[in-house]
Amino acid sequence: MRQHNNHYGGDLMAETDGDKKGILLETGTNEFEIVEFSIGKVNYGINVAKVREVITRAPVTAMPQAHPYIDGLFTLRGKAIPLVNLPRCLNVSSAEEPRNIIVTEINNFNIGFLVENVSRIHRISWKDMEPAPEVGDQSRVVGIIKMEDRIVLLLDFETIIAEINPEINAKLTTFEEATEATKLQRSDVHVVVAEDSGMLRDLLVTTLHESGYRFVRDFGNGQDAWEYLQGLAAKDGPIEDHVRVIVSDVEMPKMDGHRLLKLVRENERLANVPFVLFSSLISEEMRRKGESLGASGQISKPEINQLIGLLDNLIFGKPIKKSQDDDE
Repeated sequence: MRQHNNHYGGDLMAETDGDKKGILLETGTNEFEIVEFSIGKVNYGINVAKVREVITRAPVTAMPQAHPYIDGLFTLRGKAIPLVNLPRCLNVSSAEEPRNIIVTEINNFNIGFLVENVSRIHRISWKDMEPAPEVGDQSRVVGIIKMEDRIVLLLDFETIIAEINPEINAKLTTFEEATEATKLQRSDVHVVVAEDSGMLRDLLVTTLHESGYRFVRDFGNGQDAWEYLQGLAAKDGPIEDHVRVIVSDVEMPKMDGHRLLKLVRENERLANVPFVLFSSLISEEMRRKGESLGASGQISKPEINQLIGLLDNLIFGKPIKKSQDDDE
């Protein structure tokens, strides 16, 4: 249970020991926990499920021709891990020398983020997180959380990592080429997608379109997707005529993917619609959560080719033929 073995150090660990255990074991509650940290005068957050541990600043070895956001490599328990200078990435000035590293595991990729100060953990509901206002095409904020005396910005760490590691984008856009017959077979399938990261959502939808899945309705959060699905459930005729499969991220504002899955499975009309979790958070424990809620399948980002193969299997009963040679 990787999420339960985070090492936050001193005061932060003392604050969270009492109630940390429960939330990470619950399913479909639409609650999550964030680690709050600061850079300059701004407060930011990251989902606890992405955090392996928080450590004090460690010695760094510079890497030639590294991405501009990367300070170099640091060593943690014998493993070399890239370190992102988050103040530089966000183009903000630190009020003091950054002293903490948040070590994460996202998209099966370990990476550290240098921050000024890590303060504490908060348990909140996804419904209390508002989508970030669209103030620029390159915004790295996926949501805002209003505290009593401040606003905490939830950062889009997936996008930051995708900018640094081109392999992420490659895997999100690379799929096994299909025949025209295969694309035709996929072309009348109605897919609903819920994904909060604008960049990743665009890549996912574009790739699904190029693979032959032309009818894709996408949403930036689980709540909007749920309202749309409820509308489909109220329509006449077989539900398969309106939606054949649902693909959802786990971490989203307003309503997370686990809560959306729970509501879909509790709805008489939608209960048997295949539901796939496509997330950077598919760890062993998260996989058990998804299974307990009735997920039809779970794919870790950014493996889009695996996702398309799973959709074919769920919709058509088996992987459909990919090349003319298969017909022989």
